[in-house]
Amino acid sequence: MRQPATSFRALVVVLSFNEGAKLRALVQQFPADREYDLLFIDDGSTDGSSDFLEKEGYPVIRHDENRGVGAGIRSAISYCRENGYDVIVIMAGNGKMLPEEIPRLLEPLQNAEADYVQGSRYLTGGQSSNLPRFRHFAIRFLTSIINLLIGFKGTDLTCGFRAYRIAVLNNPEVDINQGWLDHYEMEYYIHYKAVTGGYRIVEVPVSMLYPESHKNYSKIKPLTGWWSMLRPWVFLLLRIKK
Repeated sequence: MRQPATSFRALVVVLSFNEGAKLRALVQQFPADREYDLLFIDDGSTDGSSDFLEKEGYPVIRHDENRGVGAGIRSAISYCRENGYDVIVIMAGNGKMLPEEIPRLLEPLQNAEADYVQGSRYLTGGQSSNLPRFRHFAIRFLTSIINLLIGFKGTDLTCGFRAYRIAVLNNPEVDINQGWLDHYEMEYYIHYKAVTGGYRIVEVPVSMLYPESHKNYSKIKPLTGWWSMLRPWVFLLLRIKK
């Protein structure tokens, strides 16, 4: 098994695009006394999010237009490399994920038990309140199929609350600068490379909280968004892309 170095400087990256009040509420949940640094990626918001964050004193990387989740992760990884961080935690700025659970993701990395940590709403201690029924079955189905194809026993492939060592991305088999990874593809590309690269992977329970109304719970667009999530598996498993 590959085992990157065990030094530990952690950066929590919050990705957001026009999250408005959700982002403002999320910011208030981060503890003042924390063992990690924060970075916000504003992916082309037009709602004043960057101005708010900068006034609050947080570092922000602004994209001049909406480029996608993958582009945001790429910007964050570049920031990690430039500033000497060993570990990155990815979370959304829409309030679905809880800052209080960040230590769960960091602990296996800090204790040198894992190189890649996947959050799961389905493990004991996790939750997915108000998760739409269709989404639940889609997540379960996709997770089962991909597990069979890549030989992994995870429970929640689509949960974006993840943490991993930057060294995992230094593998010459990994190229996050490919243009086709700008959207949801990036998350699954990195997951695939962690599994097939023989890295130590651990799942931990996390919460994914959805609004009671079941409205505006996701920015994933039908068809184009779903294809963005599926095509990494098609391209990688068929060796169409590296």
